[in-house]
Amino acid sequence: MTDGPDDDLQRPGPDSPGDGEPLDVQGGGQSAGLPAAGEHEGHSVTPLGNPGVLHWQKSYISRPGLEDRSSVFFAAVEMTRMPMVVADARLPDQPIVFVNRAFLDMTLYEEEEILGRNCRFLQGAETDPDTVAEVRNALREQRAIAVDILNYKRDGTPFWNALFIGPVFDESGGEQLYWFASQVDITQRRTSERSMQQAQKMEAIGQLTAGLAHDFNNLLQVIAGNLELAATRTGGDDLLKRAIENADRATQQGAKLTQHLLAFARKQRLDPKRINLNTLIVEFSDMLLQTMSDDVDLRLDLKPGLPSCTVDPVQLEMALLNVLINARDAIRGQGQGQGQGQDQRQGQGQCQAQDGVSKGGRVTVATATLALDGNAPAHHLSPGQYVVLCVHDDGPGMEPEVLRRATEPFFTTKEPGTGLGLSMVHGFVQQSNGRLEIESEAGSGTTVRMLFPVDVERAVPPQPDLVPQGAPAPDAQTILLVEDSDDVRGLAEGYLRGLGYRVLSARSGEEALAVLEARGAAQETDRESVRESVRSPGRDPVDLLFTDLVMPGGMSGLVLVQRVRERFPDMPVLLTTGYTDELASNNPASNNAASNTVFGPSVQILNKPYRRTELADRIRATLNSARSKG
Repeated sequence: MTDGPDDDLQRPGPDSPGDGEPLDVQGGGQSAGLPAAGEHEGHSVTPLGNPGVLHWQKSYISRPGLEDRSSVFFAAVEMTRMPMVVADARLPDQPIVFVNRAFLDMTLYEEEEILGRNCRFLQGAETDPDTVAEVRNALREQRAIAVDILNYKRDGTPFWNALFIGPVFDESGGEQLYWFASQVDITQRRTSERSMQQAQKMEAIGQLTAGLAHDFNNLLQVIAGNLELAATRTGGDDLLKRAIENADRATQQGAKLTQHLLAFARKQRLDPKRINLNTLIVEFSDMLLQTMSDDVDLRLDLKPGLPSCTVDPVQLEMALLNVLINARDAIRGQGQGQGQGQDQRQGQGQCQAQDGVSKGGRVTVATATLALDGNAPAHHLSPGQYVVLCVHDDGPGMEPEVLRRATEPFFTTKEPGTGLGLSMVHGFVQQSNGRLEIESEAGSGTTVRMLFPVDVERAVPPQPDLVPQGAPAPDAQTILLVEDSDDVRGLAEGYLRGLGYRVLSARSGEEALAVLEARGAAQETDRESVRESVRSPGRDPVDLLFTDLVMPGGMSGLVLVQRVRERFPDMPVLLTTGYTDELASNNPASNNAASNTVFGPSVQILNKPYRRTELADRIRATLNSARSKG
């Protein structure tokens, strides 16, 4: 675009400004500039949403000086919300000679504190030296540059600055007169991007972790089951018996490890109940006191009238215990990592530390309420009412890098340590539709806060079993076992036959449906009359479907149950798994409760690895539930 008779300046000769570059001439030759033509000058965020074509990367002016401030263009510079700076390239150290009012608003400096200084005064301790070097190289080469750089306001607050700098030459192009710079505060954008990247990273780790835990649970099931069988055949060999007991303890530790991994991945099976946090903390206080050492003072600050929430109380107790152990270790100087943080005292008033520190240190367990409305996005939660469980310690706190990685699995600064404590807490709180928040600063202690939605619904009391737990299973009943792992299926068959059941086996959901279809006539006839008249193995009705949840191929355990229920709506079902992500995605409201709303109360869930007695109890519970429904 041009203005005036000098259209030929668009392609100047060798003695013209721009050295043959196609310039955009304005004001009848008063100024000209080199259009960006789609070229981005660096790696910073562009406010245009694209590299841009028409804006100038460098410019040429015919009248240097800043004295004329009478035109609409100066008014536009002062009215824009984009901070702008002009530095004199002809003076030593290239000092700032002009800033607009938006720049003062962004940096909180007064104008007289800025003029005459080099722009580097905005840099600070965490400013990336490589980015600074990149800017210096561009200045030395008199070319435009665009970078994202960490700068600091007058009060010391850091902010991310999307900085653009471009040179301004005289009309001949022989002398550089000024540097022009514009900037945008992109702190919120950078924070959001970092949160998104961290969330994606944690989700990827979670998916990998859950898959490994599922396969590992199958291996543990085979090991634990065979150890249980071997233990019945030791006779009087005490050495063999001790060896089996040691191996069994190792298997149990492996099972706990997989549960921790699944907790981090938010794929463990929860049994949520409507509870009051104050009641849980008081009832659990003896265990909390035993966890603390003599030199650590434990205090409770519980808000009266706290509303209830729906969480798994056992998992919440374990989460609270993990946080308290971290706090204790931080105070005692045994850890510099995951249990250290800073108290939050900004406006909400919860979790305030009290005076009178003991000789070792203090840990405060507090509860509070929190109403989220317009501030809900800052907590990454939906608007509504929340209850807060807060643990504050006055330990040494965390460095920023340690705080950033605090919930990553296997990250620890404690020796010895597994690095699964806070990752398990994080996964449990997320799976409970809540939020884990950790604030820390070296030398200022820690605050760990767990936020859970307030529950306004009434709890439904559990239904008692019709048959006592110790009652033997009726040996006339038939169970259809569906398991893709040959080893696990063989072990389960041995368990079931040992318990007196008839067993039909299938390797997949498709095979299971074929077995049921072959017995369809028997299934759809009155069951008692069938039992009296039909006793051939090929015609026995199936009394219970016992299936793995996660199976390869197109039919998972849940899809199989849905297909079975379409044909046999009253079929009792027992699901077994060490990985309940699919169950949660199909029924988020139930949060993996054993009696879930999708399939009804006659569906039970058995965690892998399981023992023979656990299998027997769960089968009885499933059959009892179906019988009470009938």
